[in-house]
Amino acid sequence: MRVPRALHAAGWLQAIASSAPRLNIQVMRRVLGFEGLIETFVSADDVRMGKPDPEVFLTAAGRLNVPPGRCIVVEDAAAGIEAAHRAGMRCIGVGGGGAGAGADLAVRSQPTCHPARSRSCCRSRHSCPPVRHRPLRRCRPGCSAQPPGAPPRGSRLEALTMIPRTAGPRVLLFAVTMSLLALAPRCARAQGPGFGAEPVRSGPITATVDASRIGAPIDRLLYGYFIENLGNIFEGGLWAEMLGDRKFYDPVTEDTAAPRTGRFRLVGRWRPLAGTRVDMDSAHAWVGRHSPSVALDPGSARGIQQRGLGLIEGKAYTGRILLAADGRAKVAVALVWGSGPQDRQTVTISPASKYTTYPFRFTSPATNRDGRLEISATGTGTLRIGAVSLMPADNVEGFRPDMIALLKSVHPAMLRWGGNFSSGYDWRDGIGPRDQRPPRWDYAWNVVEQNDVGTFEVLALNRLLGSEPNIGVNSGLGDAHTAAEWVEYVNGNASTPMGRLRAQHGHPQPFGVKWWGIGNEMYGDWQLGHMSIDHYVLKHNAFAEAMRAVDPSIVLVASGATPFEMGTTARHNRKPLRDRPYAYESPEDWSGRLLRDAYRNFDYLAEHIYAVPDQAFDAGLQEFWPVQDPVQNRLRRIPNRVKAAGEAWEEYQRRMPYLKDTRIRMVLDEYSSGGAGAGEMPGALATAMTLHEMMRASELWAMSAYTALTGLIAYDRTGAPPAMRATGFLFKLYTEHLGSLPLAVTGDSPQPELRGTIGVDKPRVSSGSATYPLDVVATLSPDRKTLTVAVANPSESQQVLNLKLQGITPAGGHAWTLSTPDAGARTMPGGKPAATVAESQVADAAAPLTIPASSVQLYQFPVQ
Repeated sequence: MRVPRALHAAGWLQAIASSAPRLNIQVMRRVLGFEGLIETFVSADDVRMGKPDPEVFLTAAGRLNVPPGRCIVVEDAAAGIEAAHRAGMRCIGVGGGGAGAGADLAVRSQPTCHPARSRSCCRSRHSCPPVRHRPLRRCRPGCSAQPPGAPPRGSRLEALTMIPRTAGPRVLLFAVTMSLLALAPRCARAQGPGFGAEPVRSGPITATVDASRIGAPIDRLLYGYFIENLGNIFEGGLWAEMLGDRKFYDPVTEDTAAPRTGRFRLVGRWRPLAGTRVDMDSAHAWVGRHSPSVALDPGSARGIQQRGLGLIEGKAYTGRILLAADGRAKVAVALVWGSGPQDRQTVTISPASKYTTYPFRFTSPATNRDGRLEISATGTGTLRIGAVSLMPADNVEGFRPDMIALLKSVHPAMLRWGGNFSSGYDWRDGIGPRDQRPPRWDYAWNVVEQNDVGTFEVLALNRLLGSEPNIGVNSGLGDAHTAAEWVEYVNGNASTPMGRLRAQHGHPQPFGVKWWGIGNEMYGDWQLGHMSIDHYVLKHNAFAEAMRAVDPSIVLVASGATPFEMGTTARHNRKPLRDRPYAYESPEDWSGRLLRDAYRNFDYLAEHIYAVPDQAFDAGLQEFWPVQDPVQNRLRRIPNRVKAAGEAWEEYQRRMPYLKDTRIRMVLDEYSSGGAGAGEMPGALATAMTLHEMMRASELWAMSAYTALTGLIAYDRTGAPPAMRATGFLFKLYTEHLGSLPLAVTGDSPQPELRGTIGVDKPRVSSGSATYPLDVVATLSPDRKTLTVAVANPSESQQVLNLKLQGITPAGGHAWTLSTPDAGARTMPGGKPAATVAESQVADAAAPLTIPASSVQLYQFPVQ
């Protein structure tokens, strides 16, 4: 036991990771006296895969807050050495007979490698090349210096203390640490220097609300959402169209391999009916590059079909089809809900020689998730099909009424329409009659964009939801002239060229859209049209000047990114990022350069936050590494980044004092709680704490847009009723009950510092109220007659909160509790919501309040 005691005394962190059962390790720790020396241990009971799989080592490193690259494994088995290397860790092989073959350093029980020499060996495998067939690997000759205070030469302690750990707090970001994995022959292998989970308070927590300290009003636009044309936000989602590829971008073929390889699998493909050959005719295309053409036969029906339609018993469906025939043709359009000859309704059409639109209507007498639409014909000549549409008859301006009703109930304040797709989007493809809009390939997401949802449709969606529109223009592959024309099309008088075109499309009055975003994530090399910040400043200024020349009243949002966002985009970049954290006003500080060189040409500066889940950044390694934080810390990574963006803004104002005389504020126009954890409640809790952090800095944050609007509900394309998710309930509670005047909240339980690197993934001062593990905000209604306190409890244990109210006397009130039956509960389309909101009475605000685990509580009191 001399070795682990000496290592512990020297400041080394030690852990055990073993293939043995947990009980064996516990017995060994007691018998050998490890208690107090070893920070943690991982046993065979804690992992799914044994060595040489690296899971046991990575699990230990994650528990103990140590990146794999800073762990040294001491092993006596070949499988363990392989597992260490697969985990990205250095390894000392202990024992004779070749036991250390393959390790970075091989030693017998009495090693001869000195600390000074071993330091270079174990920092890099390349510093001391392995000698594969010798159990003992020696370092370069001539290295014999014995540092003062070093262990005796030839001792086991000497081999294990190769890299001294810097003195300091329990968690050191840059200290090289040690994990002890072979304290006894073949019975204990340890790894992963350590930092345990933050303890959760067991006693009551006090939150003091000071009604005399009122912050800047919380902008209603904080309850905004982000949407873009991708995936199933519209097609297969909000948009009621049931048919995929309805304008025939893809050929109609029997080929079972989808012709597209994009990230999102969209709905529907057309297939030929049995015995049918379908040609794709480019010479007579209705829209796009080609249209299907079928040579007819008088004696047999030929045509196309699409399966996978979700039909509901008793529901009516309306549609239309564009047809042209150069001979005599009889066309049957049939909705089919079963395999029998009577399980269909059919509409018969005799098409004209020129493309003509023919409407149809069906009512399904049965529910079937695999219904189909068949288009067949007999006759002579050729039948051409230009476009087909099928929607539920109860659609509202093309949108699903059930989804609209549910989303309207959360009171969305703004819809930002932009995203990656906008950097390759031509707005002119999305105007005019929908059947005449060409389908295009979306190079941002590698999918087909049908262009059924364009300018008019998005503005109609905002009208239906009662939200304010926010349109993002294409500053990627687009140009300033085209962006200015879009502004004129939306906001210009009917006497202007684009306003006249809008009137021809059926809307003579200007829409008066106020918010416009210039570009989306233009700092990222994944973005279409990405360029250096020096060049992009010129482009941004050109866009702003051209757009404001058309309508000086518009509000412009710049595509910014503080060093915090720039430092975490490695998950998207096609090349590794280096030298993080980035310096302010450097080429990597996108927001700083925009504020310096373009601040006159925008009103708001955007930040996007998609935190890297269960990882923390190590500046020495220049990479994110796995951590296993307690849930209350893991869920704070996004609000922690909100706090960090606020610190960046303070730094910008310090460096550029003229900003204090501008009206520029920040907007968080993309953020998500994705990756927060299994089930719905963790995401809702992370979102609540993100909103809380913006409310605490209400003077800075003018708007936010949660990604994405449709993420608030569970839905599918089968027609099953959508159901509200936990995050949807959260937004509904906050918009209906939280006031707009934030009050100062202090407490007696400060938030601990999260693991990571200041300037990359965490701020200097941790986010959250001083009520750990709870997060508390308090607001007054505009008339100051109602106090509302929101409490998020992200921990897995019940907490008790004492409210101390200063400068205000509340009466008894109400409480709302948002929770799920268990952490992994999820809502399914057509089912009941996993989350519930329970309302109760609160007799006395001064009495201790019980906050259930994994819940959000709202307390509302009339103010006397």
